[in-house]
Amino acid sequence: MKFFLDTANVDEIRQGVEMGLVDGVTTNPTLVAKENRKFKETIIEIAELVAPGPVSAEVTALTADDMVSEAREISEWAKNIVIKIPMITEGMKAVQRLSKEDIKTNVTLVFRVEQALLAAKAGAYYVSPFVGRIDDIGHDGMEVVDEIIEVFDNYEIERCEIIAASLRHTDHVKQAMLLGVDIATVPFKIFEQIFKHPLTDIGLKRFLDDWEKVKELV
Repeated sequence: MKFFLDTANVDEIRQGVEMGLVDGVTTNPTLVAKENRKFKETIIEIAELVAPGPVSAEVTALTADDMVSEAREISEWAKNIVIKIPMITEGMKAVQRLSKEDIKTNVTLVFRVEQALLAAKAGAYYVSPFVGRIDDIGHDGMEVVDEIIEVFDNYEIERCEIIAASLRHTDHVKQAMLLGVDIATVPFKIFEQIFKHPLTDIGLKRFLDDWEKVKELV
């Protein structure tokens, strides 16, 4: 499973890249706004940090023509930029047109298996079911991810990868691994938590305490 960081914080991304464990980044206007930085310069810097890994940058237009125009401009900023397109009818028109121009797209705001299949048929390179937001309305977000995996297997859809998005905790990440999803995109805080276990901390402390006892004998 590949790991993407869901953030626009350059310092967080740099830390992830230094670990050698980050395969890409997903962003959106909300994440960029939190950093109080200009959108274009932020996306370009992130793209340089994670290259050749993909960086998903979202359009804000609501019509197919405007989405395509905006996507063309953004895709010129770096070779590894992927365009995030919302799962709406105008968005699918844009995805189809962009795929013919070899501009990769990530269809976002997916909440049903049917939406995911439509996105793949339109030519999306990635599809992003929002697990946490599905959970928020009393349904099982991971069940939707499982259904998407099954349907993509049924129809041998290989060109479109599934990104488990809106992951809220490490158990979401574990479930994504068990399901065999292509990619999990996670906030940096959750990425850090994956490393942690109380027994790891206890074991390390014990090793260090024992070293203090024997180091003078070395």
